[in-house]
Amino acid sequence: MGKIKLKGKDLRKINYSSNRSIALAIDVMAKHYKHSSKEEQLAILIDIKNNFQNYLDHEILALIASEFDDTDTFKERAEIELLRAHGDFAVFGRKHISSNAFQQMEMAMRLPVSKRGALMPDAHQGYGLPIGGVLATENTVIPYGVGLDIGCRMSLTLYDVDESYLKRHAYQFKMALKERTNFGTGGEISFQQEHAILDRPEFALTDLLRQLHGKAVKQLGTSGSGNHFVEFGMVELHDGDGLGLPPGKYLGLLAHSGSRGMGASIARYYTQIAREQCLLPRQAQHFAWLDLDTEAGQEYWLSMNLAGDYAQACHDQIHYNLAKQLGLKPIGRVENHHNFAWKEIHQGQELIVHRKGATPAAEGVLGIIPGSMTAAGYIVRGKGDPHSLDSASHGAGRKMSRKKARESITGSELRKILSREQVTLIGGGLDEAPIAYKDLSKVMESQQHLVDVIGQFEPRIVRMDKN
Repeated sequence: MGKIKLKGKDLRKINYSSNRSIALAIDVMAKHYKHSSKEEQLAILIDIKNNFQNYLDHEILALIASEFDDTDTFKERAEIELLRAHGDFAVFGRKHISSNAFQQMEMAMRLPVSKRGALMPDAHQGYGLPIGGVLATENTVIPYGVGLDIGCRMSLTLYDVDESYLKRHAYQFKMALKERTNFGTGGEISFQQEHAILDRPEFALTDLLRQLHGKAVKQLGTSGSGNHFVEFGMVELHDGDGLGLPPGKYLGLLAHSGSRGMGASIARYYTQIAREQCLLPRQAQHFAWLDLDTEAGQEYWLSMNLAGDYAQACHDQIHYNLAKQLGLKPIGRVENHHNFAWKEIHQGQELIVHRKGATPAAEGVLGIIPGSMTAAGYIVRGKGDPHSLDSASHGAGRKMSRKKARESITGSELRKILSREQVTLIGGGLDEAPIAYKDLSKVMESQQHLVDVIGQFEPRIVRMDKN
């Protein structure tokens, strides 16, 4: 008999409606009933649903049966009450922050699991936590506190090449960006690649990760849409401590992207489980959390960390593929996540620190805060400010929606701006025009006690998705 593989659509046909019950059923059948026919497996699952009480003490099937135990569900899923008043949180650059982002942070601080919070000066409205929000909880993780693009990050490689070289070989640099990178929701690399991330054993530990491995192989070394980019530019380094380089000017390759379809699938899957297990009032449902002592919480934490490592691997490949084609040899690297959750000690307590669009800025830690397609970005060194939970902004932050940006500038006007700033743009769209973003220099003024600026990156040749 060939290998039997139940699918989600098979379970939905027999009225298994929640993602958790479907995942449990598929996993249990694959492990313990793999020699039964598909029809026999479905018959067992139908009987469990219709007569769950007969299986609550079953050694193997009790876990599935408990999903249909109404009395148990009611006790475990009673609606969770928010705190009457929000806890205190630090705010940096309040004048730059919209009221809706501020209100989202207030809602986050009304969660009974919230311990500390901070709002960065680039903050703007998001789903769940605002973009630029930092939230510390105790032994719980909020999938939407990390976001859909798990491990979205920055990476900058420095090369000992001057600007005249970049100008002389501009055509080769543009062609490398066109041929060795790819963008967009379904973007894949056309040539074969190898990376240790693809052999990680975690891919075999959950049904979801097993399903996502093929997509991870195809999307390795690609970038997302929206504000994701890969660009060449010039770096002026003021202070090379931590990089082992003298101050001076260098060629830089800067990338901004995350864990692609893999991270988005993980986020959606476990957000649904969190919302089923953690019943919050309607206005707070995006803050549903997973307890790290539960199976689902442990699965998400494992999956989130794998997605973060996969995002780093994507950046590794982007930098490797471009440098190889152009014959460049790296001499320094700075990189950081800005959509992730970490276990950290703050004021003597271990907390889960969610940074959704915020740069880690513990004392001495290097990071990158990028500008727009024409505005300079900054290499920074963290100061470890406890009020910010060792965090800083992850960029300038949007000041207008994508729709408003498209309505506020024409293609001709954008081309004039690019020409004036001596920037070549490949792809991109009006919704990412510089006018859509806050002034990063003013944002940086609001976080001088969070980070020191040790260098600047000036974009020259920028590739983005064709929005």
